[in-house]
Amino acid sequence: MKIFKLVLLSIGFLFTVLSYGQEESKNIKLEEIWKYYKFLPKDITGMHSLNDGTHYTSLKNGSLVMYDYKNGDSINTLIYADKLVPEDSEKPIKLKSFSANVDENLYLIPTKTEKIYRHSSKSKFYIWDKTKESLKLLSDGKQRLADFSPTENKVAFVRDNNIFIKDLNTGEEKQITNDGKLNSIINGTCDWVYEEEFGFTKGFYWSPEGTKIAFYRFDESRVKEYSLTFYGDLYPEEYKYKYPKAGEDNSVVEILVYDLKSGKTVKMDIGNETDQYIPRIKWSNDDNLLAIERLNRLQTHLDILLSDATNGSSKTIYTEDNKYYVDITDDLTFINNNEFIISSEKSGFNHLYLYNIKGSLVRQLTSGEWDVTKVYGYDKSKKRVFYQCAKSSPLNRDIYYTTLKSKNVKVSSKTGTNTAEFSNNFKYYIGRFSSSEHAPIISVNESNGKIVRILEDNEEFMAKLKSYNLSKKEFFTIESPEFKLPDSSIVALNAWRILPPDFDENKKYPVLLTIYGGPGSQEVTNSWGYFNYFWYQMLAENGIIVMSVDNRGTGARGELFKKMTQKELGKYETLDYIEVAKYMGSLPYVNKNKIAIFGWSYGGFMASNALFQGADYFNTAIAVAPVTNWRYYDNIYTERFMVKPQDNEDGYDKNSPINHVDKLKGNYLLIHGSADDNVHFQNTMDLITALVAADKQFDLMVYPNKNHSIYGGNTRYHLFHKMTNFLYEHLK
Repeated sequence: MKIFKLVLLSIGFLFTVLSYGQEESKNIKLEEIWKYYKFLPKDITGMHSLNDGTHYTSLKNGSLVMYDYKNGDSINTLIYADKLVPEDSEKPIKLKSFSANVDENLYLIPTKTEKIYRHSSKSKFYIWDKTKESLKLLSDGKQRLADFSPTENKVAFVRDNNIFIKDLNTGEEKQITNDGKLNSIINGTCDWVYEEEFGFTKGFYWSPEGTKIAFYRFDESRVKEYSLTFYGDLYPEEYKYKYPKAGEDNSVVEILVYDLKSGKTVKMDIGNETDQYIPRIKWSNDDNLLAIERLNRLQTHLDILLSDATNGSSKTIYTEDNKYYVDITDDLTFINNNEFIISSEKSGFNHLYLYNIKGSLVRQLTSGEWDVTKVYGYDKSKKRVFYQCAKSSPLNRDIYYTTLKSKNVKVSSKTGTNTAEFSNNFKYYIGRFSSSEHAPIISVNESNGKIVRILEDNEEFMAKLKSYNLSKKEFFTIESPEFKLPDSSIVALNAWRILPPDFDENKKYPVLLTIYGGPGSQEVTNSWGYFNYFWYQMLAENGIIVMSVDNRGTGARGELFKKMTQKELGKYETLDYIEVAKYMGSLPYVNKNKIAIFGWSYGGFMASNALFQGADYFNTAIAVAPVTNWRYYDNIYTERFMVKPQDNEDGYDKNSPINHVDKLKGNYLLIHGSADDNVHFQNTMDLITALVAADKQFDLMVYPNKNHSIYGGNTRYHLFHKMTNFLYEHLK
């Protein structure tokens, strides 16, 4: 007999999200969430630390205002909204974001931005001259990634896959690459798979003194094309782009450096191997030395090269091997000309290490059974490194600093999720705190964590929520002997649940398990929930217990917990969800015949597997934009966890939902956007083919011309209306 155990978590915070009286309380309506956006807390936009480190900016009524960190005084209005009128217009442009030159008298302002993929876009850029109070176009057409030189009034940008430099003093525009071509050669930005899986789109970087530009060059010519079909015209339009699927060829990547004075471009030596990745490049503090991170195809071996920008020669200053994979971060930090800091999971948890420039370890700066989750930067005046971590609990995020002698000091004081944006001199930071109990609180803090003042407490928003019939949110753990790690240790899984407001333990309730479950992800965190959270509250108001769990393979619990799904994506996650369903079904107040599961993307993959393989425990599932065969997904993500399909056929096949359709007994809603550039509609089409062949009935909803996020216009409301009705039909 298996023994399940529920343990309420004691992690330093209350379990209630909102503990309001229920007098004349009202229920949430779906249109309030997805049409009128009533549950969106206040935010402050345009926040940016100025070069002096004592002032910052934020947007106020469309204007850019400068404030003093220390006393909060409004010092000056840098840009007046009504003065941003282009020469060919009578109406001012809208200021939503900006960047400034080194003297902070010229501002780049993007307008008419067009989304390309997840991180990429192109915009019509204007230059605002604060001194002359003039607004001029940067260049013809739309540009990407426009960026000021760190020392001069020059701007580099990408257009049509080539890099340009414009001298704002003379008006001269110079094209420094000429071979850019759609679906062939990319300069200064990156291809689709780098953008999606390495998380960046800017592919050029000014040197510290502004004398050089290091940039990526992608040769996509051998990468196979994928076509998306867009409907609406008499003849549908085909959009083709390069998408390397698992086991297929990648772009050949080169790193080059352009010297502004000589006009010459030098290729950096990254070795003879072309079937590899260059996930990061970063200038050291030396204007002639460029750090290049080099990763092998299977992502198990990382080198950091230090390249001489004048001649391209390189030497290795850091090497790391990992039997699973090496996670790529933005943590590499040069603290002087002789040392650098890097994060690594080599101890079993992600921690910070200090190395000298010759590649020798000086010391480990952080340690313990917890993960560093972000590095904010190095305070050179006090020789300390600020970072975020999950030390108090995997559910929380705290801010710390470590000295170079490895003395670690906690900066944040509130229990929940803390983030920081530091001033240039690390004397202050803009802190954002939220928890399961409170919407984000934005504050100015001294670097020791002391709150100088609150900029936004969202108390008005929290007061508005008192009129709604909201339930408690409880964090707990589920224990089972089935939850084993590779070292045979048994772990408990973190979870949360929302019970109906009028919960009666003598009644039987249906359950919705909402999941994601992908490697390193987390759904169970002590942070404020947004749109989906209020949808869960609405479902609870209608008599459904809503819960979530972080399965084995998720993040902030060390390398062994995170990487145990290696080569078998879907196996342990499915087993965990089935165990959770068994546990929930054993509770006296749960209707074990009405347990549903919902997920999007990786979560859709898992919801499908759980319903098919756990047909005796789940009666309903909703899968949105699911991966159904890892052979169809991109190679950087897939091979990181599954290696190449030709080297792991069983791993790819055994937990593909396509190969388990014969087990389907419950209610299945399959949803996808037809123009999904990330998880291709092909996944859903092949799953449909298998379901039909197995004579299995199911529900299908396709959103024409919508991408992986399925949004725009009335789309999100329609989507959640569809899912809500499906759940009510099969659970209530």
